[in-house]
Amino acid sequence: MNYVSHPLIRSESIEERRYQLSIALRALDANTMVVLPTGLGKTAVALIVAASRLYSHRGRVLVLAPTKPLVEQHLRFFKQFLLIRDGSGPDESDFAMFTGDTSPEERARAWEACRICFATPQVIKNDCLAGRYSLADVALLVVDECHRAVGNYAYVFLAGHYCTAAKDPLLLAMTASPGGDPAKVQEVCDNLHIAAVETRVETDEDVRPYIHERDIQYVDVYLPEELQAAIVVLRGLVESRLARLAKLNFRVPKPDKLSMKALNALNAQIQQRIRTRDPSAFIAASLHAECMKLRHAVSLAETQGSEALKLYLARLGAEGASSAGSKASKRLVADPAYKSLVEAAAGWKEELHPKASIVRELVRAQLAAHPESRIIVFATYRDTVQTLVDTLSSAGITCERFVGQASRDAERGLSQKEQIASLARFREGEFKCLIATSVGEEGLDVPSTDMVIFYEAVPSEIRSIQRKGRTGRSGSGTIVVLVTKGTSDETFRYVSQSRERAMVTGIKGMSSAPAPAPAPAPTVPSATRQADILSFAPAGPAITVDDRETSSRVAERLHELGAAIALERLEFGDYAVGDRILVERKTVQDFMNTLVERDLFGQIKAMADAVPRPVLIIEGEDDLYAVRNIHPNAIRGTLAAITVDMGVALIRTRDADDTAEVLYVLAQREGSERGERKVHPKKSYRSVREEQEYALAAFPNVGLKSARLLLEHFGSLKAIVDAEPEELAAVHGIGEKTARAIWDLARRSYR
Repeated sequence: MNYVSHPLIRSESIEERRYQLSIALRALDANTMVVLPTGLGKTAVALIVAASRLYSHRGRVLVLAPTKPLVEQHLRFFKQFLLIRDGSGPDESDFAMFTGDTSPEERARAWEACRICFATPQVIKNDCLAGRYSLADVALLVVDECHRAVGNYAYVFLAGHYCTAAKDPLLLAMTASPGGDPAKVQEVCDNLHIAAVETRVETDEDVRPYIHERDIQYVDVYLPEELQAAIVVLRGLVESRLARLAKLNFRVPKPDKLSMKALNALNAQIQQRIRTRDPSAFIAASLHAECMKLRHAVSLAETQGSEALKLYLARLGAEGASSAGSKASKRLVADPAYKSLVEAAAGWKEELHPKASIVRELVRAQLAAHPESRIIVFATYRDTVQTLVDTLSSAGITCERFVGQASRDAERGLSQKEQIASLARFREGEFKCLIATSVGEEGLDVPSTDMVIFYEAVPSEIRSIQRKGRTGRSGSGTIVVLVTKGTSDETFRYVSQSRERAMVTGIKGMSSAPAPAPAPAPTVPSATRQADILSFAPAGPAITVDDRETSSRVAERLHELGAAIALERLEFGDYAVGDRILVERKTVQDFMNTLVERDLFGQIKAMADAVPRPVLIIEGEDDLYAVRNIHPNAIRGTLAAITVDMGVALIRTRDADDTAEVLYVLAQREGSERGERKVHPKKSYRSVREEQEYALAAFPNVGLKSARLLLEHFGSLKAIVDAEPEELAAVHGIGEKTARAIWDLARRSYR
């Protein structure tokens, strides 16, 4: 066997594969997207490119991956094979791993010391927004699972920021499956400033020697009579709702053609009528919600099983019985046909769908023939995952569930630490079968998986390819797809096959086409809509952004404008400007939802009581009066109460960019100390504590923050006034100038 020879790669450690070297050489010339099926060594390509850049350039390499387990996997791989220094092993400080568990201070220190950093993208985005370190000397940015680089995902911001900030940028994007939609693939390429696409498939001549045989089997499954009867009832309920919608003059699909596309088209009609204030449209919206719930119930019965359906019916029943439940839920659970279905489901004592027992027998047969096998079963829903764990465990098969972090109802998610530990136990053979949701589709480092079972077919070509890629990596493997006859399973099987073929064809076309000119490095956009205002004030005003807001476009736009951003967890509001202004940002939809479903007035009042200048921004061009079925006078009364009674400034903005530019102007005006910088506004009520803060904040150079620091230290206004300048300046955060100003004003004669 031949091995890769490079001064910064351990000798005789990485197998020399011609296609990997060819791709790496191309990737060193321009920003490149690498599309390789799982198991063909994308990480090895990244290692070769990283070693080459570290050898020829000063600086560091930054490797991004969407999840902590995947970040840790890359770190282990690079530590195993990369030398960093010519001929000698790396120091521990040469490697750094940044996730949400690493404090900002630790990240800033580790960044300065490391040569290669592995991180989740949101963490790096937050640090760039806050200016904790620069990407100027990053010689290579590796973006794993790059098909995520759409919309407002952190990859999009980071790619643009890197290409602007780095002295000599080079970006390597990697994925097993960018998708079959050419427009979406092009969007990813544009967002990552890709100049070249390199791809290989398993049939390529230079790849074929490294491919292990994968046997793909489709197993037909037939629904039992009980579930067929349940589906008949559910479809009858759907038909009655569609009939009512038809009577309201909406174009409705046929009950047996109730796809998500058809439901979305129906919803578009309803929203159009809502905008015209048609009262029937609000009734239609509730009926549409019932159809959505019923369609989901049908899908569960067809593809998941009786246990998943029972649990869903129970949740609907609880929602319908709750005072906070929607009208759609209440009406649905009161329907006699629905009640009869719930009663019938109560009599199901075990899983009726054959899929669960088929999975049990497939796993049992595989382990009997090959006791050291590793098997992954993929299922879309957590309820199904738990059913399968129970089914296999009762048969004496050791298995564990592998789900995401979020906890729902009584079902607890797995933390990233627990996910990593579970994968380690699986890899080491402590249990043989992993039952996973979609969280297990990306980046699992389990090279010895011998069988993958799809509990249901999935329509997404990306998910299908990722699931299949979990086997056949270091030996032959088997893929089994369970398909319930006459259901969406059959449709999804053929949809995913068609999309996979289209994806391969499309990517091949992009790869073989002449390479486009390298994408120009993005420039920092100017605030074109506010240019006449922005040009009058100094650049870089300070804005504190709540750390939960960093996923929004607003924070990115503020960074582009040059604002000095500090990230904190704010008790009130989303953005703070100085110590006088707090800004709560709500989209039109969120504003109306909070008004109806949560305590809007309490939220706004708490912010208004905290600062002299509270601001509410309502973002979006949607009509406030058309979003929810609320009388216009009630909305007008809400706006009047917020502005007049609470003294909150109300600003409407078009979109996130517009919001950011308004915040920027607010911060510039506040920083310039124009207008009523230190004049206290009138407030209807203050606590004693607030009055004390209010009085002290009027002293020169003292804002609310400094006032609180002084009061907490001295305990009263009198003690502060009586204190000497040295005592005042000794308080952390109070400078000598401020201390002298307080002391002097308190003793100066009034004339």
